[in-house]
Amino acid sequence: MKIVFYGANATTFLPGLSDLLATPHEITSVPDAVDQIAQDALNAADVVVGVHFKSPVTARNAQLFQLPAAGYDQVAFDALPATCRVCNAFGHENAIAEYVMSALLSRHVPLATADAQLRAGTWNFWAGAGPTALRTELGAQSIGIIGHGHIGQAVAERAAAFGMAVHVANRSPVTGERYTAVYGLDELNNMLSAVDIVVNTLPLTPSTVSLIDGSAFTAMQRHCVFLNVGRGGVVDEDALYDALADKTIGGAIIDTWYSYPTDTSTPHRPATRRFEELPNIVMTPHMSGWTSGTIARRQATIADNITRLAEGLPLINQLN
Repeated sequence: MKIVFYGANATTFLPGLSDLLATPHEITSVPDAVDQIAQDALNAADVVVGVHFKSPVTARNAQLFQLPAAGYDQVAFDALPATCRVCNAFGHENAIAEYVMSALLSRHVPLATADAQLRAGTWNFWAGAGPTALRTELGAQSIGIIGHGHIGQAVAERAAAFGMAVHVANRSPVTGERYTAVYGLDELNNMLSAVDIVVNTLPLTPSTVSLIDGSAFTAMQRHCVFLNVGRGGVVDEDALYDALADKTIGGAIIDTWYSYPTDTSTPHRPATRRFEELPNIVMTPHMSGWTSGTIARRQATIADNITRLAEGLPLINQLN
């Protein structure tokens, strides 16, 4: 079994993978910038592991294109052989849910601010300071989660554990005792108007491009905090910027973006609009799911699918 790891992101999942494979194998890695040597390796591969694949790059003998990630919007299926199966991998939901809850908790439990102030002798959050020192509680908030996949369910589970009122909007029907209300995506604005916090978890597909637009932000309450841990393109860039600049919403925490660097050694802005100039946004570099636990869980999925391919068994998370 010839396995090629294509690109820098995919190569992150290479160390230790060989130990998880029982089937005889040969592993090669090639860079994102494909030269003739890399192209020859890709054409000879039975399995390609990567997060992107587009013409003119080819993988003529590939039986499996395995994404070490959930998103597949950077893979042109028609650039792969017709018989090649494309599968993705999850395992990032725990990390992303922790990111969401940490980001939200920081708005109610200002540890860094309290620490800095007390080091300077200031007791602003002390119980003895009276009612002006009172904090708010996350558990008293309502949260609306867009999407009920792996990430949405993990966020909902943790939000419910904090005592939050959990609302969910999803394309297919959702049931569960933990939910205060459930909506279809055609009822999205009804949910947006009912909650204090909105979290997008949707992937980017033709049907979700700019799903969260100006009308969606207008539907949100003025104190609402919006988080995006789905794909950047699900949220209209101009609409998000305008909602923050005009204070249509209370703030945003954004982890997924509209433009990504090809070389991290040079500065690269994540959007056309200058979000970095706005005071009511927290910006992070698509880090929410990037943990050692995510790597280990996705490695297990990659190894499992390679073994299944070799043994003629059904694959996990097949997309085509």
